[in-house]
Amino acid sequence: MEQWEELIKREKNKPYHQKLDEFLIKSYSTKTIYPPKEKIYECFSLTPLDKVKAVIIGQDPYYNQNQAHGLAFSVKTGKVPPSLKNIFKELKTDLNIDVNQTGDLTPWAKQGVLLLNTILTVEEKKPLSHKNMGWETFTEEVIKELNKIDRPLVYILWGNQAKAYQRLLNNPNHLIITAPHPSPLSAYHGFFNSKPFSKTNEYLETKKVKPIDWSL
Repeated sequence: MEQWEELIKREKNKPYHQKLDEFLIKSYSTKTIYPPKEKIYECFSLTPLDKVKAVIIGQDPYYNQNQAHGLAFSVKTGKVPPSLKNIFKELKTDLNIDVNQTGDLTPWAKQGVLLLNTILTVEEKKPLSHKNMGWETFTEEVIKELNKIDRPLVYILWGNQAKAYQRLLNNPNHLIITAPHPSPLSAYHGFFNSKPFSKTNEYLETKKVKPIDWSL
């Protein structure tokens, strides 16, 4: 099985990614961009390809200071953003797990939850500012690679943007869980009580895979 390092190296040699890298070099040197340059590929560092059990797909990084650190929905320090607050509310309803004082999802990543944004960088205070710069092509390749894995895997797709990736997923060993996005705008339209955490663990356990400890 290919590892993330090989996939990243392969993609970086393609014209689209070379153009993206030029854009990023210029952006990081002239503007405030998140996450920090060394954290762009953090989700792959923390969750090796051969250890992935579940995939949560986000859109682009948080765009305020001291938030984004390369994991979808996760914040390293500071105030917990509204979408993540709703994720934690659902975690409490679903598995009776309380999350206090942290928005850092690193423990999930270290257990095999790939927290993948489809756009990996953003300009400060400008959501979706790096849309259509090449990241979407890169993350499609990542998802195609995940689709080849022959062991059990769970995709948690929240919102239409994440659900759009279902077209790349056809592996019978994989479970796809979908729900509305956890943002305050849509969480009450079916995100709450969707039970993604227990459904993920039930599936993994039926396949004799160690479940995820979702507590933080």
